Amino acid sequence: MLSRATPISRHAAKPYPLWGSRTRYDAALMNAWILLGGRLTANQALERTKERYPAGFVVAADGGIKHATLLGVRPDLWVGDFDSSSATDFPGLKMEIHPREKDQLDAELAIERAIERGAKTLILWGALGGRFDHTLALALIALKLSRQGLEVVLHSGDESALPVLSGQDYPLETFPGETLSVLALEQMEGLTLGGVRWPLNGATLEVGSGWGMSNVALGRQVNLSFAGGVGLMVVQHGAV
Repeated sequence: MLSRATPISRHAAKPYPLWGSRTRYDAALMNAWILLGGRLTANQALERTKERYPAGFVVAADGGIKHATLLGVRPDLWVGDFDSSSATDFPGLKMEIHPREKDQLDAELAIERAIERGAKTLILWGALGGRFDHTLALALIALKLSRQGLEVVLHSGDESALPVLSGQDYPLETFPGETLSVLALEQMEGLTLGGVRWPLNGATLEVGSGWGMSNVALGRQVNLSFAGGVGLMVVQHGAV
């Protein structure tokens, strides 16, 4: 990409449905919803996530505005270069317009604005199912933010993903029969996975291995932990 340009205008553990052990109290004001341009499917997984992560701040990144109606929100801010949407499609929204020749993705700009507002948890709606390079970039951005202490979930309704870090316990609320995969971004050591058809205990998962793919949740909770490395947890949610 070309050099960064200045905006043209600016109008700033108890298990729960996705990941971790935060309470609803601290989520209420510290959650930000980021609306992105990938796939978003209406189903029970989407609804339970909306309920447990009430949005304190909503930012649409360019074409992600298309998901506002499905999510039932009016964004607090709409940012981007507007190469995949028209700034006149949703009149009255507070907007931040950037040139197309810039150093950041529209998603990065939206995430920055949410963090500036004090968000500690980011739900990236429509993060999956679009261009592969965008999806991979978002997964790596989520990993970077997780290492900085933020909680980041990528969600497209029928699929969700979370970067997971060593030394933490991840109790995941699931539906029986959901397919889940663990991918190593750095070799994962001491990997323990319970509540699944093929449990793991102290396993090593190498980068580039498909061994952690396509496991199945047996009940309402799956437990993940590991001693070293970095990974990505992906869950395929039902269509209902």
